[in-house]
Amino acid sequence: MTLSDAFRNQAESCGRIDSPFMQRLLTLLATDWPADSALGRKLAGFTGDIGPSGHSLPLRVAGGLHALVLSGRSPQLAASYPPNTADDTTLRAAVLAALSEHETFLLNWVDSPPQTNEVRRSGALIAGACVACQHFDPPVMLSELGASGGLNLMWDRFALHIDGTTFGPADPALTLSPDWTGPLPPANVPQIASRAGVDLNPLNPRDADDLLRLTAYLWADQPERLARTRAAAAVFDAEIARGDAIDWLEQRLTDQPEGQMHLIQHTVAWQYFPAAVQARGTALIEAAGARATSTRPLAWLSMETDGDVTGAVGAALTLRLWPGDLRLTLGRADFHGRWVNWTGPT
Repeated sequence: MTLSDAFRNQAESCGRIDSPFMQRLLTLLATDWPADSALGRKLAGFTGDIGPSGHSLPLRVAGGLHALVLSGRSPQLAASYPPNTADDTTLRAAVLAALSEHETFLLNWVDSPPQTNEVRRSGALIAGACVACQHFDPPVMLSELGASGGLNLMWDRFALHIDGTTFGPADPALTLSPDWTGPLPPANVPQIASRAGVDLNPLNPRDADDLLRLTAYLWADQPERLARTRAAAAVFDAEIARGDAIDWLEQRLTDQPEGQMHLIQHTVAWQYFPAAVQARGTALIEAAGARATSTRPLAWLSMETDGDVTGAVGAALTLRLWPGDLRLTLGRADFHGRWVNWTGPT
């Protein structure tokens, strides 16, 4: 796949996920990318999959441009970004100028892969946790793999609102209202005893530079995502370790206190683990499940692609519970959490 192909493919994907501006921007970059610049040469040096299942180079570039807008570094570019409007000629000129004038910033920016920490995924996590607590209801020791900035570890501070019914606290930091198909999930209220996560490159939402990176990967014509992320960051109080997810999990699995349920969660992260790492992680979780008891139960809640990366059918919601190794298919959810097709228990 060429970089031009990657830009076009990502443009089409963004168009399917309700971002016409990102579709325009990435189509423009596919046509007018400055391949002979230092930035162009750097991206040309990447090997392997440069698309959304790999290095995600188009989103790295788009995120860097949005960071220039959000940080105030490029007023000219901001004038062509939503909520402002600009024709294609004006937008093209502003983008190409920013790529040139802020090349040093962008050269550093694209070193790291995208980290969006899409908060709307918490809607599916809340519903899945309610199912886990329908089976085992002690306080929850919550662990997240590939946590990024850890905002989805805070789902007990959010409310899920479906067809007039609200799940969650009376004074939520934010309320999530996905398009919901199917019955309501069970009305259990999980109690979080502790929470922690791990990421190869964790971000701290309490740090201004890290919050900029989290928000820059949100799309400029979707301001409601920006508002949700900032609201979640305002109540963030988790600890995110830096390291290999499965190495961290191995120790975490031994730390579960008596009288607590260990709930492991991950959303659109497992797919990026190498196959050998996935196999090791599965073996560790299953071994811990075999040791689980009714007073030290284990739950594994997953929102991950099962083959489709286009977003057309979303991610599979699955839950495994021990003791008993109960395997539940809960339905499917949009990668950005816009909709949930619930087929799980009620």
